[in-house]
Amino acid sequence: VYAQKRGYYIMYAFSENEEKELEFIKHYVRSKLVDGTILLTSRQNDKCISYLKTTKHPFVLIGRPEDAEGTLWVDNDNFQAMYNVVDYLIKKGHKSIAFVGGPMNLYVTRDRFDGYRKALKTHAIGENEKIVKFAAHFSRQCGYAAMKDILESEVPSAVVTTDDLLAFGVTDALHERNINNIAVVGFNNTYLAEYQVPPLTSVDINAQELGKYAAKLLIDKLEQEDTLHTHYIVDTKLVERDSTI
Repeated sequence: VYAQKRGYYIMYAFSENEEKELEFIKHYVRSKLVDGTILLTSRQNDKCISYLKTTKHPFVLIGRPEDAEGTLWVDNDNFQAMYNVVDYLIKKGHKSIAFVGGPMNLYVTRDRFDGYRKALKTHAIGENEKIVKFAAHFSRQCGYAAMKDILESEVPSAVVTTDDLLAFGVTDALHERNINNIAVVGFNNTYLAEYQVPPLTSVDINAQELGKYAAKLLIDKLEQEDTLHTHYIVDTKLVERDSTI
């Protein structure tokens, strides 16, 4: 909406497969069909970012970049957001808190995992590798498989995830075992979160603001407006629902 008001159409690029995403971006950059690109994923050794920098094609990254030099980006404080979630659960009496994350080559996964670990350390709770799992994709199926693996080792009192889809899969695995006394927290507060059984507690990342500031940075770049901002950090909020009561 922000971009359209300024008279621009911006392409958002995302794919679970980095090679396909790069191919997609190359096609549109070469065709000159777009003025700029917003990337929705920040990876280690990101080929898409390297290509866009090499071609000098205007882009903004949603996510913390590996190298902020010469990169415009917006993100949440993912470390602090997950720290707050785990702190919240510990204060509710939970001491065995499982972690189900997405791919480890994504900075969003790493930052949220670091927040999880720091919260445990702050409260003098030891890490337990048996209840930490990383999924290949942000999907319901991957969340389900990860939770099944965790339950083979032990039954935690709470589970934090780095995405609502993973949390939906976690809940599926718990329902299958008729386990209904484990707190589950998602991330991103997708529109389906409140319709789960039970309704899912989740971290709202304020996606609309992320998109707005990404568009602002890109359009300012396209119009060569002087700005002191090279990045924006957008606040998050924990939305409590029945899954943690």
